[in-house]
Amino acid sequence: DQSWGPEFDYDHYDENYERFPARDFMRDMVNFWITEYRFDGLRFDAVKQLDNPEVLGWIVDEAGLAAKPKPLFTCAEHIPEKSDLSGLEGPVDSSWRVSFHYNFLDILKGEGSAIEKVKELIDPTKMGFQSAQDVVNYLTSHDQNRLMANLADMEIFEQAAFKRAKLGAVLVMTAMGVPMIWMGEEFGAYKHKTLDPAPLDWSLLDSEPNVGLFKYYKGLIALRKENAAIRSDNVSVFHENADTQVIGYMRWHEMGAQVAVIVNCSDNFLAGYQVADMPEDGTWHEWTKNFDVTVEGGQLMMDLPEYEAQVLVWSPDL
Repeated sequence: DQSWGPEFDYDHYDENYERFPARDFMRDMVNFWITEYRFDGLRFDAVKQLDNPEVLGWIVDEAGLAAKPKPLFTCAEHIPEKSDLSGLEGPVDSSWRVSFHYNFLDILKGEGSAIEKVKELIDPTKMGFQSAQDVVNYLTSHDQNRLMANLADMEIFEQAAFKRAKLGAVLVMTAMGVPMIWMGEEFGAYKHKTLDPAPLDWSLLDSEPNVGLFKYYKGLIALRKENAAIRSDNVSVFHENADTQVIGYMRWHEMGAQVAVIVNCSDNFLAGYQVADMPEDGTWHEWTKNFDVTVEGGQLMMDLPEYEAQVLVWSPDL
């Protein structure tokens, strides 16, 4: 029932005016946004429907010229995602990864192997992406219901819902790729998807659980800015236990920064859980709760609450 007008003919050349009208219109429109509104990034919607990588690349190149000397970040929404759209050989810098959204929902619903889902979430190279900048990870966007709305549909509320929201925050902030947050997710916006006006409910920040989620996001963003390990292209799994649904993965940088993330994907509290294969002995700092743990001989024992991630930052000088 919806129509966006006739399809642009990007290959049509007007011999009278010696130009490609559709291409020139798109270039002029994009350049207007960049020069008048100072855009520093562009997201291209429905690239599968555009189905013209050559034209997309041309628009991106023209936009980059208009933005100089400021850098311009471009990303494409193609559902399902295509790794050849981004990176050195692709027309855009990065691609939306909608599978991140669906894989995380599967973990919450208990559908399939949670461990295998986490592996897919944290490592986009399994889908052909080459580097962290090539892919944009997100829990939800304007095209889906908010995470809190999805949890409510599963009859998961209050503390249990916020716990799962924090787990999602850790995964999206520590996975290989560029994290994207839909406005309001960081403090627990809950409204279902609608075409009607749905302004953010700022009064949520008067509620302690929502403020707690907001501060949790702030802490993870600070870690991401401070620690090169989780901005790198390096990710590997060092621990997995299918019986307990626990997985540990490592992010590291060649200059020495290391971050280990241990995730309990089950609804069971695991007291005194033993991790026998930590990648480095010594002191690790749990970032989200602000305490230190000691690893000796690769052995670590710690409590793993249900649906929670421990974010351990290597502290070589402690």
